[in-house]
Amino acid sequence: MAEELEIGGELRSRIEEAEKVLVGLGAEWSKNAGKDMGAAYEALAKLLEGKDYFIVTVNVDGEIFHSSLDEKRITAPCGNVHWYQCRAACTKDIWEEGEVPDGICPHCGEPLIPNTVEAEHYIEEGYLISWRAYTQWLGRTLNRRLEVLELGAGMAMRELQVIRWPLEKTVFFNKKAHMYRINGEFPQISDEIGDKARAVRENSVEFVEKL
Repeated sequence: MAEELEIGGELRSRIEEAEKVLVGLGAEWSKNAGKDMGAAYEALAKLLEGKDYFIVTVNVDGEIFHSSLDEKRITAPCGNVHWYQCRAACTKDIWEEGEVPDGICPHCGEPLIPNTVEAEHYIEEGYLISWRAYTQWLGRTLNRRLEVLELGAGMAMRELQVIRWPLEKTVFFNKKAHMYRINGEFPQISDEIGDKARAVRENSVEFVEKL
């Protein structure tokens, strides 16, 4: 318990001192993880209050967009089950839930399906605007005091490609960056950023809720 309090206090101090905060959310933050994600996202919002932050999430449940976190500071490159696309991908149009009441593509008559990476023909237009905002924001973090919070990203390929590897690269190249990798199973830190990162073996949702 004493160590948890020490780590939590240190993390809050680093966030307060940081000019920018980058957050990566992995599968531990999925709606299917069995936690009260609404409370977890509000705890995260409180932690980030007043900071220049951006969040990248691999989760497709859309729960984060129901929180008080700024939607303009979130990108979900794996999609969102509350956005819909044509199953045949005849168009790049994306519809919000309920926007097409009969659930049929108005262009070709095929069913609409959730706009996620699980689709056979994933239409990426649903997230590209927010992804461009993210990459532009990330470009402005170079040589700035950047605190990176990697929360609950495991070893699934989408978590590796979207969160773990890119965030490690960001920390490696930014001499003023520091990272917390918080994960109940896979908190290991690579040798390349070992002196600029701290591993915390704890469920990241529970950790944030206790801060």
